[in-house]
Amino acid sequence: MKHGKQKILTSNKNIFMEIADKITLEIKVIDVLKTCFDPEIPTNIFDLGLVYEINIDDEANVHTKMTLTSPSCPVAGTLPPEVEEKIRNIQGVSSSKVEVIWEPSWSKDMMSETAKFETGMF
Repeated sequence: MKHGKQKILTSNKNIFMEIADKITLEIKVIDVLKTCFDPEIPTNIFDLGLVYEINIDDEANVHTKMTLTSPSCPVAGTLPPEVEEKIRNIQGVSSSKVEVIWEPSWSKDMMSETAKFETGMF
């Protein structure tokens, strides 16, 4: 009986480690996203609210859903690949895919309080 309980505890410990590893990796991804900037607004894309979702699977493949300030954004062709590459270069990431989505549309309401303050967009 004791052996069975130990096996369950070990299994739960592995699950907690996997969750902790994903959280650590997500923090690293967010740190990298804060190094990417939209040239029209002098604030990083994470604080601008351009990043809608970060999904990390069990194999450390990162799928990021983001938008741009507008479909005619001058960096529409360069910013998503830059983000994808920067995430791919994080130690521990197996692969990176960035998907640009347009719904919901970006608005200044999606900006963090810090970003609103930095840009004067209250």
